[in-house]
Amino acid sequence: MKGIALMLWAADPSAPERLVTPFFHAAAAAAMDLEVEIYFTARSVLLLQPGVAAGLRASNLVDKTVYQAMQEAVAHGARLLACTDALHAQGLSREGLIPECAGHGGAVQYMARVADPAWRGLVF
Repeated sequence: MKGIALMLWAADPSAPERLVTPFFHAAAAAAMDLEVEIYFTARSVLLLQPGVAAGLRASNLVDKTVYQAMQEAVAHGARLLACTDALHAQGLSREGLIPECAGHGGAVQYMARVADPAWRGLVF
């Protein structure tokens, strides 16, 4: 297997308890030398705005923020990709996103990855 493509669809800032797990999985896969791409769709693109993920925690019992979990995944080699249509739907532009966002990636790119037998796809 060459890589993992993660789609964040239900990872909404209004439900922070669901937000850290995808990044832990991404960091683990990247640490295993797999290519990892994380596709932010729907309202998950809001996590790419400066300050949003930095203000969220999965639990009051956890010190690590969602942004720190995202940074760890990126540090291990994961690429964060924003869906252009989702950005538009949320009134966001690529220029206003966190520096960890590697670029755009939407439905066609994600589907090409999961159609490739060397890649696996997961939806969060």
